[in-house]
Amino acid sequence: MSTKLNEFQNATVGMTVGVIEVLCLQPFNYCKNMMQQGQPLSADPRKLYRGVGANAVNMGSCTMIQFAVGGSLKKMVLGGEKRGLKTYEEMATGIGAGVVSALVGSPLELVMIQQQGKGGGTVATIKTIATPNHVLRGFVGAAVREGLWTCGYLSIPPIVRRNLREMYPEKFDTDNKARIPAALLGGLFACYLTQPFDTVKTCMQGDIERKTFGTFTETAKKIGEDGLTAFYRGATFRYGRMVCAVFMMDFLAGAVGPLMYPNAFK
Repeated sequence: MSTKLNEFQNATVGMTVGVIEVLCLQPFNYCKNMMQQGQPLSADPRKLYRGVGANAVNMGSCTMIQFAVGGSLKKMVLGGEKRGLKTYEEMATGIGAGVVSALVGSPLELVMIQQQGKGGGTVATIKTIATPNHVLRGFVGAAVREGLWTCGYLSIPPIVRRNLREMYPEKFDTDNKARIPAALLGGLFACYLTQPFDTVKTCMQGDIERKTFGTFTETAKKIGEDGLTAFYRGATFRYGRMVCAVFMMDFLAGAVGPLMYPNAFK
């Protein structure tokens, strides 16, 4: 999310970045979701990419919203001042953008998770979940996760890169050299702080019939019966995906904007 772009431009850059990330990393998402629900894994590409359409729309839409809202919040915080954002301002704008995006992302993930677990077409699945009782199931977990995730990929990497380049200018003399440790730290932050919320959300969305999992609190208690580690099922796949995603999105956020809107960066 660049302060050099307007809301529409930030939105289109975000959508492009989100779709590219999903198409590359969907198998990680499938494995994570299956492990969280205690279901068997498959190496069949048809299953690995089941629900990829809904997820591409989800990530494209959410990243579009995150870039647009995040860019607007940054401009609002700066108020026309010519300065960089402070660390807490950078993190707060990322969290705010993520929470807003969950309003769109949570229902779309519900479609994907239902398809991954039960199969079926996208239209039929949408008809099943398009009721007031189902459509926002898991929203609280999604909102917390998206807020911290957006902070992890939009806010943490620039902070880490900037600090590394200032503290160790000889070793990190370009952004690309500082991008790998920034991605590792951003992915670690985004994954392990949000994993319990993501696990509760995934279990709730995989069980819209409420046979095993009820409300957010009831689901958390049910998962907690198996100990703290139960909240971290699938975390290895999620962390692997997040490190790759943070690296890709940090790079693409800086590369796609100038390619799509070169005049804004002159």
